[in-house]
Amino acid sequence: MTPLEDRATGCVAGAAVGDALGGATEGWTPEQIVERYGGRVEGIVPPYNDDWRNARPIAPYHKGDGHITDDTLMTHALIRVYEKAGRHLDAYAMAEHLVPELMGERRWIPELEAEALPLQRIFLAEKWIVARLHYGHADPREAGVGNIVNCGAAMYVAPVGIVNAADPDAAYAEAIDLTGAHQSSYGREAAGVMAAAVAEAMRPGATADSVVSACLRLAKDGTRAAIEAVCEAASGLGHWEGSFETLRAAVRPYDTVADTYRDQGLGARRPSRVHSIEELPLALGMLVIAKGDYRETVLGGVNYGRDADSIASMGGAIAGALGGLAAVPAEWVEQVGAASRTDLVAPGRAIAAVARRVRAGDQERRRAAEAAFAELDHP
Repeated sequence: MTPLEDRATGCVAGAAVGDALGGATEGWTPEQIVERYGGRVEGIVPPYNDDWRNARPIAPYHKGDGHITDDTLMTHALIRVYEKAGRHLDAYAMAEHLVPELMGERRWIPELEAEALPLQRIFLAEKWIVARLHYGHADPREAGVGNIVNCGAAMYVAPVGIVNAADPDAAYAEAIDLTGAHQSSYGREAAGVMAAAVAEAMRPGATADSVVSACLRLAKDGTRAAIEAVCEAASGLGHWEGSFETLRAAVRPYDTVADTYRDQGLGARRPSRVHSIEELPLALGMLVIAKGDYRETVLGGVNYGRDADSIASMGGAIAGALGGLAAVPAEWVEQVGAASRTDLVAPGRAIAAVARRVRAGDQERRRAAEAAFAELDHP
């Protein structure tokens, strides 16, 4: 593989593995996770509840056992959108291509252990895309206004960073445009910053520190403040074990979701300029603690609990882009792919091919524009 393909497959497969490992611990506290599994989670584990078919609030989803969740379903759907569009994406591409992806074709849904429309699995915040664009005929650029503000857009925008590899500014701008059809406020901002993080991680010579620097340079308002606070706290920690209280304390002032994760107040997930989603700052914090190491970045997110699948998936995408496919434990890729009946590597190759074609078009347009400007500016 070329370095582009290597980093792209590392990013996409790394995100899927983090998602699958974190699915089992999603919604629980570090203490509950230790009690359930007899210690810290170090790989693929069974569902938190043995009777997952009936246990609330998880039922009817089979989380754990290496099953990818809606984070990966949405990421792979976005890659197929890129393949169909063959260009940079905007909010109108969400309406033209992503909506049919969600409601037009049955696919294998590991958590449901059945073929179904992706629309039947995704969370209400993602169903909003179909409700607003297909049924509501909203202007795609404004359709995200009114949705709950959460990590729903940030969790699947890694492909935007791959298409804009080594150009965080362009990745940020494209993700902000694209996800305007899904999210507003700090949920949309997190999507832009997450795409920028991946774009920087794709750059040869990138490090965990350079990723955080790119994020801080581009992030706005509460998102920037939360990333700065969490990463500053993380820089003084040597391992994710023992870090959870410190990291939670750092992000708490910016997070609208309660410490009791499933008992949210009336102000939760509402638009704000001073708040942030929790998942992206935590993913970056785990990346800093692990110094970019894939395994430790992901396991930190998995054992933190709360929205563990999204934290581990975002961290896995960035660390996988930094280290390439070899950084993602091969046994995890194999086990998650088999358990989920999903090829985790092929989508990464596909988005690398799209990135190559899109960048060729970018270069051609830039050359034409530069030639035209030179002519304009010549006496």
